[in-house]
Amino acid sequence: MRWFRFVAVATLALTLTACATSPTGRQQLTLMSDAQLNQMGREAFDQYQQDLPPAGQAEQRYAQCIANALIAVLPERERDQDWQIRVFESEQANAFALPGGYMGINTGLLRVARNQDQVAAVVGHEIGHVLARHANERVSTQTSTQLALSVLSSAAGMQGAGGQQLMGALGLGAQYGIMLPFSRRHETEADVIGVRLMADAGFDPRASLDLWDNMSAEGGARPPAWMSTHPSHGERTQVLQSEMEGALARYEQARQAGRTPNCQRP
Repeated sequence: MRWFRFVAVATLALTLTACATSPTGRQQLTLMSDAQLNQMGREAFDQYQQDLPPAGQAEQRYAQCIANALIAVLPERERDQDWQIRVFESEQANAFALPGGYMGINTGLLRVARNQDQVAAVVGHEIGHVLARHANERVSTQTSTQLALSVLSSAAGMQGAGGQQLMGALGLGAQYGIMLPFSRRHETEADVIGVRLMADAGFDPRASLDLWDNMSAEGGARPPAWMSTHPSHGERTQVLQSEMEGALARYEQARQAGRTPNCQRP
């Protein structure tokens, strides 16, 4: 019982000392230093640029134009990050974001995202991950989960084949019960932040629905939703549709304020 009390006290201490709030108002556990994660993001981005061939200058200008319009409407503190975006030559319809504001997008995704508004949905989504500090939260959750499993193993004296089997089951429970749903929550939150951001920048938020329809048409067989790191297409569409009325109001306000991006597709 001493060990279980220790886990409870340690978890409470972590929650009290590392509590943060995401842009959507959700409580978060963030144990890592932002400066440390930003440095890791910069190093990883440098490695990506060494390993992946860059796209042409026209593609780089197109992505940068869209990113600039989105970054321009961020609050000053977030706007002043070292935001960088690069387009890489790859047929995979993929994009990524790293701590510190480093983003990459593949030419395969530019093929699926058929206009500037659909690309803005992608880039806005990736900016959403950075603004919500999802990398920090995910690392923090992994760290605290592993600590809890380790303490539980020691407390219960789990030794031998039986103990290893039970710990394996506990690990699966953590994976499907905590880590993967946590990742789906991040994807959903990034969708919400992204559609609001693109609307504020003057991109048509309805294009986000078109984009994910395109992405769904591109996809092959998928795992069940409970085993996936991303929401299903239906779940994603439902979230975006629930945000659409407010996003369209923001879009109209942006257009009236003169925010009318015109990024030329190569």
